[in-house]
Amino acid sequence: MTAQHIIFPHILPLLEGWLDYLRIEKRLSEHTCKAYQRDITGFFTFLAGHLDKSPTPRDLQALRPADFRSFLAHRRREGLISASVARTLSALRTFFNYLRRNDILSNDAINAVHSPKIPKRLPRPLDEQSAKRSLSDVADFATETWVGDRDIAVLTLLYGCGLRISEALNLNREDLPEGDMLRVLGKRNKERMVPLLPVVRTAIESYIKSCPHNLPLTGPLFIGVQGKRLNARMIQLAMQKLRQVLGLPSSATPHALRHSFATHLLTAGGDLRTIQELLGHASLATTQHYTDVDTAYLMDVYNNAHPGAED
Repeated sequence: MTAQHIIFPHILPLLEGWLDYLRIEKRLSEHTCKAYQRDITGFFTFLAGHLDKSPTPRDLQALRPADFRSFLAHRRREGLISASVARTLSALRTFFNYLRRNDILSNDAINAVHSPKIPKRLPRPLDEQSAKRSLSDVADFATETWVGDRDIAVLTLLYGCGLRISEALNLNREDLPEGDMLRVLGKRNKERMVPLLPVVRTAIESYIKSCPHNLPLTGPLFIGVQGKRLNARMIQLAMQKLRQVLGLPSSATPHALRHSFATHLLTAGGDLRTIQELLGHASLATTQHYTDVDTAYLMDVYNNAHPGAED
């Protein structure tokens, strides 16, 4: 007999039925099921102490929002971060929804408990040296010369124009302009114009010249070895190899190059509104998050440039 049978003899069948539902009907992975099981078992253990007895189905039906909040506060005191608390609350909601839909018991008190706000974590920008090394060294991991040229072109486009990886890979050959302004189709089909720097054009043209596949004007600009539109996963894997060799942090992703584009423009004196337009952000607040410059760096700029810094 397991410890769960001893501690939760009255509600263990509910837990086992719910887990079977997750595995068989919802087809969740075993890893996810075990995580949910730990969350619910932790809740049952808390209830045993909270109620001073082994919980029963009637106890579950009588729980109030304050009881659920007490449990979440208890988990906070145990050191759980907001993301883990939110996952625990999600497991509880899933469990009680299952009980209600199967006419086992009904308690909507869980719906009155709000999930903790999880701060949106953005990739940290790379410093200028790391960004430039990423562009030049990514070709070292390519199996073919043209693939290396392609990866350089993609990363140069992200860092040189501030594109999202999806925006870069959705470009067709005909989208490459004759002039120096590139038309980009962003989120919600919103178009914007970004300067196509000579270094970016050169990288793209080098890739086109070395590519052994036919690149029709109406077809994708960047393709994989099978000749189909390049999958973002291939660029992510290339950056992963770069991180290992160059000793870059785990935040050094393709998207981090977009952040680096914005941050380096800002620290060089770029206007925040202009950077907002280049990134295609609807809100200036979003751009401010993207251009999160280290305070130490700003203080260094201030001390070196501000006329009153020496007073």
